Amino acid sequence: MFWTDQKARETLHRIFDASVESASPQRAVLENLPDKPKGRCIVVGGKASAAMAAALDSAWPDVDVSGVVVTRYGHAVPAGRIRIIEASHPVPDAMSETAAADVLQAVRGLTPEDLVVALVSGGGSALLVAPAGGMSLADKQNVNRALLASGATITEMNAVRKHLSSIKGGRLGLAARPAKVVTLVISDVPGDDPASIASGPTIADESTIGEVRGIISRYKIVLPDTARAVLDSGDETPKPTDLTSDVRIIAAPSLALDSAAKAAAIAGLRPLVLGDAIEGEARELGTVMAGIALSAKIKGLPLRGPAVLLSGGEGTVSIGCEPAGRGGRNTEFLLGLAVALKGHAGIWAIAGDTDGIDGTEDAAGAVVTPDTLERGRKKGLDARAYLASHDSYSFFDEIGDLVKTGPTLTNVNDIRAILIV
Repeated sequence: MFWTDQKARETLHRIFDASVESASPQRAVLENLPDKPKGRCIVVGGKASAAMAAALDSAWPDVDVSGVVVTRYGHAVPAGRIRIIEASHPVPDAMSETAAADVLQAVRGLTPEDLVVALVSGGGSALLVAPAGGMSLADKQNVNRALLASGATITEMNAVRKHLSSIKGGRLGLAARPAKVVTLVISDVPGDDPASIASGPTIADESTIGEVRGIISRYKIVLPDTARAVLDSGDETPKPTDLTSDVRIIAAPSLALDSAAKAAAIAGLRPLVLGDAIEGEARELGTVMAGIALSAKIKGLPLRGPAVLLSGGEGTVSIGCEPAGRGGRNTEFLLGLAVALKGHAGIWAIAGDTDGIDGTEDAAGAVVTPDTLERGRKKGLDARAYLASHDSYSFFDEIGDLVKTGPTLTNVNDIRAILIV
């Protein structure tokens, strides 16, 4: 079968879209609702929670439902009786602090007959900010910027965030007692550990202050004095002996990859899922994946084309002190991939964040084709230079290969697909 550039691009877009559609928050919530409470139902949450809240509100017209959830600017949808607040992501702003205060207030004074439904997805950490101790919002913003630029994994970043918060790491769950708490989770982390997603506001935390100090030292993260004072106070997050709750993973990267594999098979491709927890420096992941793709193309290992290599997980972009351009982990991965492939024929790729936003940009990701580098050269673009300056968004924007889905209202992390024919 002859594959044109257009056919390859369309196929990759269908595969990516299938992964996003599999994580539809409305469907996932309706399939995982708990039993209705005898008393009130208080709905709280962050990031993809607006669409989740709308689904719950419409499903339970006969229940006394109220609550407040927060999503990023531009991602709000009407949610009936549940109030929606918009705030900044990935660096929190004043509305993030307001949202956290309102969420904590919403769960106070409840009874054992009441039910708290926590709607949680990745990205909730920045949207629900309640600085611990004497920390200010500015201090938390500085901590988040330092974490995002450090190269730490999402699990490590969340361990730090939990210990510097009055709402994360199970503290929201403690505030809701004695009401029953059910947490519906759209996972975006390797292994689907609910304690890591949005820094686990209703989930007991097993990380320790000692581990957090190790992370700060390892990545040379500079903390404000107020943050160091919080850690020095020794105030630990709630542990499993302190807090239990009903946690349900309702959408996850592994399920999204399964859907992507089915879409690939329908298109006549052999799918190979490499895993949903592939992490590391984004540009280096691109180099590694290029090696696997070239092996498949040239030697038929680990499989022969027409095939697609699928993976999920979250790369990191370590900026350091050098000036940085525009870009997220997916476009940086793809530019690293393109540079390593050197224009080899018969290999295309797509990668994107399933929430529609790669880092802080307005694109989910981008597409790589066999002539990506050549089209860049014709426009005077040096791909290696753009990669070195972390300006991958600008490179793909210049050649017209950004993928812009708009807000998807879900988040099951990044999906990468490499097509080999």
